[in-house]
Amino acid sequence: MSRIDPKVETQAYRQRALEGARARLDAHSLALMEEDLRSPCTEEVAVFHAFSRIVSGAQQEIVVMDTAPTGHTLLLLDATGAYHRELVRNFGSRVASTPLTRLRDPAYTKVLVVTLPEPTPVLEAEQLQAELRRAGIEPFGWIINASLAAARPTDPILVQRAQAELEQIQKVQESCAHRVVVVPWQTEEPVGPQRLRQLIG
Repeated sequence: MSRIDPKVETQAYRQRALEGARARLDAHSLALMEEDLRSPCTEEVAVFHAFSRIVSGAQQEIVVMDTAPTGHTLLLLDATGAYHRELVRNFGSRVASTPLTRLRDPAYTKVLVVTLPEPTPVLEAEQLQAELRRAGIEPFGWIINASLAAARPTDPILVQRAQAELEQIQKVQESCAHRVVVVPWQTEEPVGPQRLRQLIG
């Protein structure tokens, strides 16, 4: 399991850029470049490069990317779309693939929207799905996680909470997705292959 650490990626990106420039730039130009590489947009570029590297790695292995429906994720989608449009504008039909074409390809990428059966998480997941669709990415399906209703509790308080979930589960099934999996609340964390297999058993 790996993680895109913006600070680490930005530092590595700066070092690569400066190493390539040292041989061909004078001291003044190098200082200007170092100053330019300290700008906030350098982090966005560095994270995008890391993201592109991971997406490309799915040609040789299964890649699972876990990301929250936050502004940072949506900025990454915007950057992916902008990069794709720029390549198409400059190279036209010669552009074989970009991170965005890979994310749009249902044979290459399966996007799963994961939510809890509660109003706010479902609303956030709906907004994420709308952003994905605007980018031309159709989610493969939704996972409703940690559902008390699916666990069928018998305790009166838990039964009441489980009942409150049903409206959100129904909303997702009827309005949001063609494929929906509801995962019951677990008494133990499903860590490891055996526990994960039990979820589908």
